[in-house]
Amino acid sequence: MIPRHLLLALWAMTLPATGASPLSWTNNLLSWHDERLPGAQLNVWYLEAFCKPGGHERKWDRTRVTHQTTLAFAAPDGSELRFRTLVETNVEVLHEVRTVPDGLDFTFLLTNRGDAPWDIQWFQPACVRVDAFTGRNQAGYVARSFVFSDGRLTTLDRMERTTNALYLGGQVFLPPGIREADANPRPLARRRVSNGLIGCYSGDDRWLLAIAIDRTFELFEGVYVCLHSDPLIDGLKPGETKRLRQRIYLLPNDPARLLRRYTEDFPAR
Repeated sequence: MIPRHLLLALWAMTLPATGASPLSWTNNLLSWHDERLPGAQLNVWYLEAFCKPGGHERKWDRTRVTHQTTLAFAAPDGSELRFRTLVETNVEVLHEVRTVPDGLDFTFLLTNRGDAPWDIQWFQPACVRVDAFTGRNQAGYVARSFVFSDGRLTTLDRMERTTNALYLGGQVFLPPGIREADANPRPLARRRVSNGLIGCYSGDDRWLLAIAIDRTFELFEGVYVCLHSDPLIDGLKPGETKRLRQRIYLLPNDPARLLRRYTEDFPAR
C-alpha cells in the first residue's frame, strides 16, 4: 500500500497551481479549493447545529442548542484544519478536516465533560453548498442530486416527496431505524434510504460529489442549494466519548466506483 503522504504528493502534482490554500475557514464557512471542482471551490457551512430529540413538530430554536467553534490549528500547506467546538457548557467536540486524493476526510471526537447525561440526538456538521457544482439553482438542483433507495441510485425529484411540515421547503430522507418524531422539522420523503450516501452530478456530468457519515441520522436536501449527511449521536453519558467520521467524495461520474469507496470507508453501513 502506498503511504498516505506519497499519495497526497502525487495527487498535488496533478493539480494546476491556483494560489489558494486547499482549505480555509472563516466565520463558520469552510472553503475547499480544488481545480477539479466547477469554479475550483466548494463552500461548506461548518458546523451548523446540534439538536435535541423530538424535534419534528417543534420550532427549530427549541431543538437547536448553542455551540461555539474555534480554529485550533491550520497546516502550513493548507491540507488540514483542526477545531474545538464547545456545545452548551460541558460538551467538547474536537474535530479535523483533511484533504485526501478523492475528497475531504472529517473526524469528530465528542466528549461529555459534565456530570449529567447529555440529551442531544443528532447534529449537522456540514451544510455542503452545491449550486456551483451542479450549475443549478434551488428549483433545479434536486434533479441533479441523488440518494440510494431500494439499493438503486434515485434522483431526489423521484423520491416520493412530501410538502407539508412545520417548516416548508427541502426534503428529509431517513434511513431505517430513525424515528420520524426526532427528525428535522422539514418535509419527510415517504421512502426510506438504503445507505448513508447523498450526492450530485457536476453541471458538465464529469464528476460526482457525495457525502457520507457514520451512524446516519438523516440525508437532507436543504433550502440553500445544499446537501447534508448528518449523524446520530444518541446522547452522551457523563465522561463518555464518541468518535465519528465523515467523507466528502469527489470522483469521476461512476456510481459503481462511488459505492465501492463508500463500502470501503463505512463497511458496517
